[in-house]
Amino acid sequence: MSSFKDDFILASGSYLLNHSVGRPLKTAEQAFSTQFFTPWQTSGREPWQDWLQVIEKFNQSLAKLFNAKVTEFCPQVNLSSALTKLIMSLERLERPNAVVLMSEIDFPSMGFVLQKALPVTCELRFIPKELDVTDAAVWQQYISEDVDLVFVSHVYSNTGQQAPLNEIVSAAKSQGTLTLIDVAQSAGIIPLDLSQLQADFVIGSSVKWLCGGPGAAYLWIDSVHISKCQPKDVGWFSHENPFEFDIHEFRYHQTALKFWGGTPSIAPYAIAAHSIDYFANIGSLKLREHNQMLIEIVAKQLEDVLISPRERYARSGTIVLHFGARQQQVLKSLNTANISVDVRCEGIRVSPHIYNDMNDIEQLLTVIAIS
Repeated sequence: MSSFKDDFILASGSYLLNHSVGRPLKTAEQAFSTQFFTPWQTSGREPWQDWLQVIEKFNQSLAKLFNAKVTEFCPQVNLSSALTKLIMSLERLERPNAVVLMSEIDFPSMGFVLQKALPVTCELRFIPKELDVTDAAVWQQYISEDVDLVFVSHVYSNTGQQAPLNEIVSAAKSQGTLTLIDVAQSAGIIPLDLSQLQADFVIGSSVKWLCGGPGAAYLWIDSVHISKCQPKDVGWFSHENPFEFDIHEFRYHQTALKFWGGTPSIAPYAIAAHSIDYFANIGSLKLREHNQMLIEIVAKQLEDVLISPRERYARSGTIVLHFGARQQQVLKSLNTANISVDVRCEGIRVSPHIYNDMNDIEQLLTVIAIS
């Protein structure tokens, strides 16, 4: 796998912060210039028709990565905006005493959105943080028949845990509950086939394992729901024909692009589409195997300080370590050795990607051992 190092912009040291921001491809700058600036240089007309092809490529790359239909994806500026738009489009949540379920260890931004975007009559219910979100039985206990929507993080960033998506979706369907999956921490590094999972909605971004930079998030809606969703945050690109320009006639786009909104950004998607296509061609399964091989080496050596799950099925692409009284000294030593990791309340987070190899892991373990 070390041959992939040559494809990425890597500074000196070991970069193990892929749960935060993935490193860019060396070809990203040229791809961006070709897709964003070339239309200005080769034509005297406005570049919108060329730019819209960038968005089409972005959606096509996502469809390839997740094995879903192109028409089910819509670009979004970030996950919070995507979640807001989706929540406000669901008539079911307008019913008196509607219930949305999430975990207390979900990323706070998602909780903030739900607290503000949900109708005042809707109850936001939490799975307590002390319960094991990798255990399907926990979800089955909380997905009761009065729950209208369950929000699920495929991966929990602070703990390195992976939710059992298949079991959760199955439990939700048995109760008639909608499912919304956040794949921000899993997209690219954990295989996800949306045609098989049968979730209802997905939100995600490109900045982490997909190495596509910020500003290129996305919303996926199962085709059965597209016509039912009535987004309120719309604009001319939510229109069936954005260039019709009749202020008295608005018709929702017939695809997930009804959630698009006003004048869209193009630049972030030009970079992200190129990167997502790169990873889609490698395949998430191959990425996962490499990531887990490196994580397993760390887990075996440092099992006594392991916070994230030991079992492969329950863990994400991130391993979390806590050294107790040595924590700050270990972190300082890693920083001094130019090994890029970070720390959250649960511990030090380490996330190897396709461009990391045994040298990175050996250096990590050596520095920790002498700290």
